[in-house]
Amino acid sequence: MRKQRLKLSTLIIIVVCIVVLFSLLITSVLVSNTIKDTIHKTTEEKAEVIGKTVAQSEVVQLALKKDDDGKRVQAYASEIQRSTDVSFIVVMDMKGIRRSHPNEDLIGKHFKGGDEREALHGHVSSSISKGTLGESLRSFTPVYADGKQVGVVAVGVPMKSVSEALADGNKKIIIGSIIGLIVGAIGAYLLSRYIKRILLGLEPHHIAKILGERNTMLQSVHEGIVAVDKEGNINLVNKSAMDIFKRAGLKGNPIGMHINDYMDSTQLPKVLELGKPERDKEQNINGIKILVNRVPLTVNNETVGAISTFRDKTEVNKLSEQLVGVRTYADTLRAQSHEFSNRLHVISGMLQMEHYDDLKQYIHEIVELGSQESGDITSNIKDAVLAGFLIGKLSLAREQNIKLSIINDTIIPEPNDSHITHEMITIIGNLIDNSIDSLVTSSVKKKTIDVHLKYDNGRLIIDVIDSGLGLKDELDHQIFEKGFSSKGENRGYGLHLVQQSIEKLNGHIKINANEEGNVQFSVVINYPKKEEDKC
Repeated sequence: MRKQRLKLSTLIIIVVCIVVLFSLLITSVLVSNTIKDTIHKTTEEKAEVIGKTVAQSEVVQLALKKDDDGKRVQAYASEIQRSTDVSFIVVMDMKGIRRSHPNEDLIGKHFKGGDEREALHGHVSSSISKGTLGESLRSFTPVYADGKQVGVVAVGVPMKSVSEALADGNKKIIIGSIIGLIVGAIGAYLLSRYIKRILLGLEPHHIAKILGERNTMLQSVHEGIVAVDKEGNINLVNKSAMDIFKRAGLKGNPIGMHINDYMDSTQLPKVLELGKPERDKEQNINGIKILVNRVPLTVNNETVGAISTFRDKTEVNKLSEQLVGVRTYADTLRAQSHEFSNRLHVISGMLQMEHYDDLKQYIHEIVELGSQESGDITSNIKDAVLAGFLIGKLSLAREQNIKLSIINDTIIPEPNDSHITHEMITIIGNLIDNSIDSLVTSSVKKKTIDVHLKYDNGRLIIDVIDSGLGLKDELDHQIFEKGFSSKGENRGYGLHLVQQSIEKLNGHIKINANEEGNVQFSVVINYPKKEEDKC
């Protein structure tokens, strides 16, 4: 059975109460001992002062010097005893014989206790001893007359009075301790409530669990994450971020370093200063391009740090290219489906009108055209994916009333890597689409697109020529920029992707005008062919 954990508030109250109780207990013992010593010392000093006063009295000194009957000494001692509230004042001679005593029957008898010897030798002393009046604290003071000791004065304070004073002091200590314990318990409760509120009502084991889940989540996400405090010092870097940093040549553990000291291309300090987020920004880290989002961390309307999430732009581009490829395939299939649907409608109409001869001729033309197009492409282009793609583009162009011609100057072998096929589809597809878009809105009567393919010793040469109105000279250097388009917003990505794919295949592209003034895109790329299997 799982052991139940104590709540944080309960644990704080218990710990604080134990600490307060222990502290009060130690304090009470120390204070009690101090009070006890103080009471004893005060009582002793009181008895000593009274003893010195009596010892300096002429009545006492003359009586002891002349060795008279002591009646005057008894009267004097009794008067001092009543006024000072002590239990006894005893005057004795050098033989220890009492000359005064609260009990007159004991006058003339020897002093009891044995603690008067030191005083009989001329020394002031004190002790706790039991005599005829019970246990008492006794002070002994020598009596001198004409420079000669003639006796001793003993002053006694009953220990009962001392004990009562000590008990009264201890009672006050106990009351104070109880009040302190109650105040400590209330303070512990309020402290636990305050800490619980700061921790959003979570228990320590809940916080530990959340922290563990957070760390696991941060380390498992594919995006790189870097967090800094309000001074710009790095306090969090996940595994994906470290992988990107290592590829960029950044070494060492960045935790604790200032973000500008670790990489000088960051804009996180700017986000900290302005408190405004930045989204989808491009950053270059030693040649590694990343796509970054930067967001300030705000607590109670105060910026306490900033966090940056980023991803290698190469991966983002790959995803974009894959989406473009899927869209191209979809458009091609849609065009073929639309063209096939139109032909079925024509065939259905001829059947209903019973124009069988015309229907026969129409079907013959379709079959012959399809066979010719498919045969030319499949016989000259050995890559089945690329061939099927181009056949689909023929249908797409016919749908727009544009004549698309695939002209194979040589046999195009299958590439040794399917990655090349994907890049080829991106290049040829976007160039054809770009020409189709320009011809659809063009006023020219003859709308044609010629695609020339030529393989030459490990290189593939692609020329795409359309019969459009051409391209303005001042736009030649802009058309490959991301997002640039003369056809409206949310366009201008096709030729940008074409250029990226050409760069990946270590090729180049040129824009020329043929003799008729039409635009010609000439692309040359590395195209290693697939080696034939040998038996």
